[in-house]
Amino acid sequence: MRLLALIFAVLVAGVVTLSGQRTEIYGLVRDQDTGEPVEFATVYADGTTVAAESGEEGRYRLEVAPGERWLIRCTRIGYKQAEYILTPLGSGSRQRIDFYLVPSDSRLEVVVQESRIEEKGMIREDVESLKLLPTASGNFESILPAIALGASAGSGGELTSQYNVRGGNYDENLVYVNDFEIYRPQLIRAGQQEGLSFPNIDLIRDISFSSGGFEARYGDKLSSVLDIRYKRPDSLRGSFSASALGATGHVEGSFKAGPNGVHRFRYLIGARYKTNRYLLNSLDVQGEYVPNFTDLQGYFTYDLSRSWQIGLLANFNQSIYQYRPVSRSTAFGFVTYALRLFSVFEGQEDDRFSTAMTGVSLTYLPEAGRRPLFLKFLASTHNSRETEGIDIIGQYRLSEIDINPGSEDFEQEIAVLGTGTQHLYVRNRLAFQVTRLEHKGGLEWPSWMSPGGRSAHFLQWGVQVADEWIQDRLNEWERLDSAGYSLPYDLDSVRIRQVIKGRNELRSVKASAYAQHTWTWDDPDRHEIRVTTGVRTGHWTLSGETWVTPRLQALWQPLGGHRRHTFRLATGAYYQPPFYRELRQPDGHVNSGVRSQKSWHIVGGLTRDFFLGKDKRMPFHLTVEAYYKRLWDLVSYDIDNVRIRYSGTNDAAGYVTGVDLRINGEFVPGAESWVNLSFLRAREALSGVSHLVREIGDPQARSVADVPRPSDQLMSLSMFFQDYLPRNNNIRAHVLLAVGTGLPFGIPNDNIVYRNTYRFSPYHRLDAGFSARLWAPEWREKRPRHPLRFCRSAWVSLEVFNMFGVRNEASYTWIKTVYDDQYGVPNYLTGRRLNLRLRFDF
Repeated sequence: MRLLALIFAVLVAGVVTLSGQRTEIYGLVRDQDTGEPVEFATVYADGTTVAAESGEEGRYRLEVAPGERWLIRCTRIGYKQAEYILTPLGSGSRQRIDFYLVPSDSRLEVVVQESRIEEKGMIREDVESLKLLPTASGNFESILPAIALGASAGSGGELTSQYNVRGGNYDENLVYVNDFEIYRPQLIRAGQQEGLSFPNIDLIRDISFSSGGFEARYGDKLSSVLDIRYKRPDSLRGSFSASALGATGHVEGSFKAGPNGVHRFRYLIGARYKTNRYLLNSLDVQGEYVPNFTDLQGYFTYDLSRSWQIGLLANFNQSIYQYRPVSRSTAFGFVTYALRLFSVFEGQEDDRFSTAMTGVSLTYLPEAGRRPLFLKFLASTHNSRETEGIDIIGQYRLSEIDINPGSEDFEQEIAVLGTGTQHLYVRNRLAFQVTRLEHKGGLEWPSWMSPGGRSAHFLQWGVQVADEWIQDRLNEWERLDSAGYSLPYDLDSVRIRQVIKGRNELRSVKASAYAQHTWTWDDPDRHEIRVTTGVRTGHWTLSGETWVTPRLQALWQPLGGHRRHTFRLATGAYYQPPFYRELRQPDGHVNSGVRSQKSWHIVGGLTRDFFLGKDKRMPFHLTVEAYYKRLWDLVSYDIDNVRIRYSGTNDAAGYVTGVDLRINGEFVPGAESWVNLSFLRAREALSGVSHLVREIGDPQARSVADVPRPSDQLMSLSMFFQDYLPRNNNIRAHVLLAVGTGLPFGIPNDNIVYRNTYRFSPYHRLDAGFSARLWAPEWREKRPRHPLRFCRSAWVSLEVFNMFGVRNEASYTWIKTVYDDQYGVPNYLTGRRLNLRLRFDF
């Protein structure tokens, strides 16, 4: 820790000599009829003195303060005025906005088209339109499969906030909030235990998401990056929502302090409460569910001067899941053969997960005209305390049932296949603390103009040191009894089926650094090119491993007309050093020699921006990406619901390949929708294992070179669609559709040679919300005494979860008979439920 403190002191000491940069807006002004440049057009940010005038070739350029929402206007005598609302951008961002003006007497409409090549390597979305989306989990991540390429919820379904990306697992995704890396609980084994994830949609300004091939400035994970930016409030606002699944509220604002209002304090506070008891009562297991999940977080910034800003991000999250099962009745099988499992239970489960995070940042943002050098210093600590307490005894009876509708015994028991007792005892405790110090910066080289275009260079760098402390106490066993015999059966003693015990404590330091250079060439008449090259390096003291990972991203955007294409190519190495669960072997022992899991990405894609409709005013974006990922030094794992069990050794290699397609736009004006379609193949082979598979109807096994990874989902389709009544956008519909082929799984204790032989049934689910606006500000003149006149907006929504009542599978419970026959009984996800939700924005 002394080393960490020394490094941070050195970094802070050098701050006074450094500076930063602003947000740049540039583009062309053209005549929509002729396509010719428009000279002497004025482009300005409304309410400021910031303005620029288009030149002979129609080019303009101006700078605005970062992190603010701006109204950009373009005016010229003889033409209609054009307007564009610029969403907040980070420091150092550049956005191109082209204005296509029409004469004042023309019946045509002005066209404004944005082109942000800097963002084309990632999906970037404003979340405002997503706040009315019906979600069973209540977490922001459940929306990702509908808007992000290659993302799916995996076996956890609608109850989980975890997601797979392009054949990866839940642990392979990076999540940042305002540059602070976010951690999640480690012991959660089922979706119903999950509480509220860190991102609070009421506080989010926008998100950026990369499904692979991301830049070196992002960290060391194999699959994806979710980069979240919280708001920078400029006025007092708030919101409140409530439903049968919980409630949320937030308040935001800012005020000036000090002489001339130079110092400004901004605050953003959100509170959430969630209980999924209403949903869990639709599960097959009947009992008493008492889940209570709370989250409180705040983001505060204070402008020390016009350039210096200090920020504080704080969060406390607590999840309490108490469960007392009573009975279960599950029927399953085929058209000609059906079984029923009936169980009665005694005992209970009591799980508690609490996390706390605090992060402090110091940022330099320059005034206009200052040296374009950006710097940021971050210090954070993340604490987690997790306990699992389970002591449940189940008496089960597995029977064959009559499925002949003409029989007197229809749906009655006709044969008993097995009876027994299953006793699960768990007393697990995990605590971890991660303390991080980080510095990142950027320097823009002086750009130069030429008749052929404009060249710019941007250098970014960063260094990070993380101290990780983990303490784990494992005490878990399972006893299985069939027909009075304890399994596995032994003549000399009573044996327990599975025992996991361990006491582990680890402390280590991870250090990493990166540098990347971005070169941009902009020729307004021909194309725009952006090439980013970078390298990351890191070292982990526990294993002694050092890694170096080069990365490359290239974007090419040919220009002209109203249609735009962007071509993307990305490649590079991505190493993921273990955190803790990858080190822990199935028997509870820790293997400190586990190396980083490794991957090489190759991603190629196309983005096309176009307009549809009679007047070509409906903007759409089509994105297509194909990828290949070579994987080696993998730590193999199995998934049970959302619990990942690692082998604890680098014992596998494999690959993932696939293609993702995404189209989003306004199918109806003012309501954006998204459709994602993905195909992939994820395979692996365990070292030293000759894998076998059995075909249905063929008792003879055959040898194969590789087997499916647990995340091998051939096809997935996600859609978020919005619509409203003709001539009345105050009545809206929101539909969230998810369809996916079955994920693979294997039989316990037989999942090495015959690995992931079987598959779950296909997943398909439709959630719908029907919303009515209760109040809008424009109604104030006609309804001056309306009880909701103090609101900015108010909505009431009727949500239908799992509209078609589909019984989707989350996992399997394995029942064994005394004859060593094994039956897999599906554990289904939630059924159909109605939910009424109110939302008020102030």
